[in-house]
Amino acid sequence: MSGVGAVRQVALSAGRDLDVTLAFWRDVLGLNVHARYDPPGIAFIMAGEIRLLFTDGVPAGTVYLDIAGLEAFHAEPKASGVPFTAPPALVHNDTEGTFGTAGESEWMAFLKDPAGNTIGLVERLSPEHP
Repeated sequence: MSGVGAVRQVALSAGRDLDVTLAFWRDVLGLNVHARYDPPGIAFIMAGEIRLLFTDGVPAGTVYLDIAGLEAFHAEPKASGVPFTAPPALVHNDTEGTFGTAGESEWMAFLKDPAGNTIGLVERLSPEHP
């Protein structure tokens, strides 16, 4: 019997305009299109080892992405008008090491792409971080 492995792909809404959605992921998040097929009008972006599939016919979803320098990243897109739905905030002090190294804190900020997908940006910081 084989077991289930790591997440390989996540499907996200392409919204009404695939080009606009893909431009957001490129220009704001710095992630480029890995592959695109027209027809049927689908595209893939690689977020590390995980494929993000953008297509219509699926509801808007939420994807969480690791980021380094969350506070600095938040300042730049916000200044250019990118609407964050939640600014960087502490969401968890991982004293036991349940989700990573014990003692780290987990910070998140949230924004939406033009298709309505929610993007959670996650940074883990050590106790020594100012």
